[in-house]
Amino acid sequence: MPELPEVQAHAERLSEQFSGAVLAKFVPFNFTALKTAVPRPDQAYGTPLQRVGRRGKYLLLDFGPVHFVVHLMQGGRLLVDTKQSPKPRNGQARFVFADGPALLLTEAGTERRAGVWCVATDRLSGPPLDRLGPDALTFTPHSLAAAFAAHNMRLHGFLRDQHQIAGLGRMLANEVCHRAKLSPFAMTGKLGAAGAATVLTAIHEAVDEGLAYERTRTDMSSSADRPGRVHGRAGLPCPVCADTIRSVSYSGYTVAYCPTCQTGGKVLADNTTSKFLK
Repeated sequence: MPELPEVQAHAERLSEQFSGAVLAKFVPFNFTALKTAVPRPDQAYGTPLQRVGRRGKYLLLDFGPVHFVVHLMQGGRLLVDTKQSPKPRNGQARFVFADGPALLLTEAGTERRAGVWCVATDRLSGPPLDRLGPDALTFTPHSLAAAFAAHNMRLHGFLRDQHQIAGLGRMLANEVCHRAKLSPFAMTGKLGAAGAATVLTAIHEAVDEGLAYERTRTDMSSSADRPGRVHGRAGLPCPVCADTIRSVSYSGYTVAYCPTCQTGGKVLADNTTSKFLK
């Protein structure tokens, strides 16, 4: 799933190309694409796009009184659409402008979880954005320490939980834990102020690295292309200490870590019923 660096860089690209473009029509290709009934998309027709922003992993298309809030989920992309085919492959919805190319929301696979919310600008504090915690880059060491103390859970799970911290995901959780030299299963309640400061520094370093890469591209990267030290590198040497990167696999994601850098040399059992290192 695209995370903060990919979504932020894509928002910047789309703002540069489409700001000022006047919306002529919004076309959902199936009933799951538009997640809201009020306000209606046509309330933005004839209005220029002011900018494309980001909140967590959501893209925000700002048409003044109305925002279109787009979540790409796992297989979605918001693509520049020059052909405007009547039946685009994997097409979920299309933003048609008075002039120039359109924007096409696509989603690979059959889950159809990507979608668009049409939200009055003065209601952006409501669904779907009301489910999000503070954006990852807005935390201070003090506020992150307070969040850790209030929600004692495994660090990797905290970093993936959009209710706690918005914008990070599976890859960045792996990368942040490695940069912070902390076990992915360390309990947040035990990290204290020093641990929170270390984690926050690691968040900014990992996001900055991802952003620097994404801003060199003309499109959104795939997971395999993104720079990282441990994510997707199980069995390879750690770039910091050369120990073998290990992983713990779950049904929906994989926790990657370096034993030497993060767990005092201990290898975590690769099953969900083991007693993990705290």
